[in-house]
Amino acid sequence: MRSILRYLTVAFAAIASLLASARIAPAQYLPLSRLLPPGQSTIQVRDPSQLPRLSIADIPPPATVFQPQADLPERYLSLDEAIRIGLANSQVVRILGGLTAASSGRTVYDPAIVNNQIDEQLSRFDPTLAIDNTWNRRETPGFVFDPDPDRWLLFGSRRDDYRFDMGLSKVTASGGTARMGVLANPLRDRPGFRQTPSALDLTYVQPLLRGGGWAANRVPIVLARIDAERSYFQLKDSVQELVRGVIEGYWALVAARTDVWARQRQVEQAQFALDRAQAALDVRIADASVAAQARVSLLNFRTSLVAAENAVLDREAALRNVLGLPPMDGQRIVPISPPTTQRRNFDWTALLELAEQRRPDLIELKLILEADQQALLLARNEAYPQLDAVGRYRWNGLEGTLPDGSNLRSFGDFNDWTLGVNFSVPLGLRRGRAALRSQELLIARDRVNLQQGLHAAAHQLALTLRNLERTWEQYDLARQTRDAAGLNLNLQVENYLAGRVQFINVLLAINDWGNAIGSEAQFLASFNVELANLERQSGMILETHGVRFYEEPFCTLGPLGELGRGREFPASLRPGANADRYPEGQRPAEEAFDLQNPVDRLNRHQPPAEPLEPPPPNPSAPR
Repeated sequence: MRSILRYLTVAFAAIASLLASARIAPAQYLPLSRLLPPGQSTIQVRDPSQLPRLSIADIPPPATVFQPQADLPERYLSLDEAIRIGLANSQVVRILGGLTAASSGRTVYDPAIVNNQIDEQLSRFDPTLAIDNTWNRRETPGFVFDPDPDRWLLFGSRRDDYRFDMGLSKVTASGGTARMGVLANPLRDRPGFRQTPSALDLTYVQPLLRGGGWAANRVPIVLARIDAERSYFQLKDSVQELVRGVIEGYWALVAARTDVWARQRQVEQAQFALDRAQAALDVRIADASVAAQARVSLLNFRTSLVAAENAVLDREAALRNVLGLPPMDGQRIVPISPPTTQRRNFDWTALLELAEQRRPDLIELKLILEADQQALLLARNEAYPQLDAVGRYRWNGLEGTLPDGSNLRSFGDFNDWTLGVNFSVPLGLRRGRAALRSQELLIARDRVNLQQGLHAAAHQLALTLRNLERTWEQYDLARQTRDAAGLNLNLQVENYLAGRVQFINVLLAINDWGNAIGSEAQFLASFNVELANLERQSGMILETHGVRFYEEPFCTLGPLGELGRGREFPASLRPGANADRYPEGQRPAEEAFDLQNPVDRLNRHQPPAEPLEPPPPNPSAPR
């Protein structure tokens, strides 16, 4: 006790000396924040120049209406080839939205990443080998009374030991845990006593209620496989939208190019009319109002042409975007697949059945419901009390050397065993019952969501069918309107050249004729897009285009190192090339509209020889 007091006195004296040297008053205390490690109190932002740089491809500047780059070589592109290009560049799946394309949030690597979760769940049942090696030395001091009452005798005992503990354990499919353990613990005590206790034991713990059963322990694996399936169908859904977007962008470009042709002819006709009116005005055989009207019409037609030319550039850029091509690559895309004009009939019941079976979004809802059923099994199991059966058998051995040099050895003669049943339960099982109720309600919610998905799919199919019928009827009427507008234009030109009508009638006929061609192209393009929409809504657009998915493997090193080479794992799930489906022409697709230039007919006529009578004076006009 005296020695302890002496040590405490010395320690307090040292602390007082340190406080005095630091000039800290006895009543002053260090703040707690100065005793704790400092935290991150500022936001550290690096300069953007310090971040990794990305390689930028050599992309030429885009074409504009001011710099159209009309001398670029043309690249004839069929719709089948466009779909193949889009699928080949689908590492990040893009979807078309208006005049631009954006990432769908899906990549070809997502299913392979999710697929690894199956191995992660299966790893729970992998055997586990654990080996612990420890070397220890312990010296324990002690004391005894000396015969002299004023002295104590101190002594120390040293023990050196090595502990080897190896265990091999495995979780079984029923949730039990089996373990085999080997223990060896050589000991050496000074002065010369040696012994080596050893043991071999087998242990098995089997849950009988909570955590037990083949079905409950298989749930995480089934859920991982369902997640892998969901990732596949999510990718398939985005690829379906990619194919539909390519088709939409292709036909939109065809319609825009056709509209440009019509606007160019309007400008040519208006220019011819202006030149003729100006020539008649110069020889004083026409009124100045005719030339003024022709000039206004020409400027209006040129304005429409600028908008149409810019629409072609926008549509080509949108198609390039969804195909994964740069904004400009030194070529001008020219579609050569003519649009279909055949009206089609569809079986409504067959479409609903296809949508129910093939639509990826409905399949995903079915997989979610299936996952809920598996989670319900787990929730029911977790609501049980904990009841475990425990069994253990152990063989104990001992060998060693006594201080007199004699040896002893024994193994297997001393055995331990344990049998037991462990039980624990939270009174009321409130948490387990609440989780079970929540899971049952989740199943009810996802079941009605599945019904709502089918309900929405039916309405989407109905809307697409209505749009399909509407666009074909509009195309048919636009085609008839174009024929009537062409006939009207011919008649108005004939009457104008004969001097029977005023020039305003010709301008109106030119405007109606150009608008009819643009409307015909737009409605026919919309009809072809709606055909793709119908395949998309029924979930069959990839099958009808012959698109299949394939796994791209790669080699990865496993636990065996170099010996594990050659084992293939999926790196990505890529869409393969589509089959040919659309007719491939040898000329631009807009020529499928049987475009004829009526301005050629105007050029074959000469101005009338007789002067036109001036219009009657307007009494209300200011003098």
